[in-house]
Amino acid sequence: MPKILIPAPLRKFTGNSAEVAVPGATVGASLQALAEKHPELRSQIFTDEGKIRSFVNVYFNDEDIRFLDKEGTATADGDVVTLVPSIAGGAL
Repeated sequence: MPKILIPAPLRKFTGNSAEVAVPGATVGASLQALAEKHPELRSQIFTDEGKIRSFVNVYFNDEDIRFLDKEGTATADGDVVTLVPSIAGGAL
């Protein structure tokens, strides 16, 4: 079962868990399983159309999924999916 690493800003949606193990044969299926396990997280990861939000970067074993098979990237036990949301703000 792959595990998904949850960044600090999103942990409030996972009961403060830094990682969540979920089933899924692909990165997309694993992210869907994560959203089913933690429904409040769905809107943080997916658009209303079910696509991964443009400001959420997803890495599979340290590789950006945009350079692999995107959401169709196959997963196996021990694989790690990392969510990295873009964060903006602050003052100059």
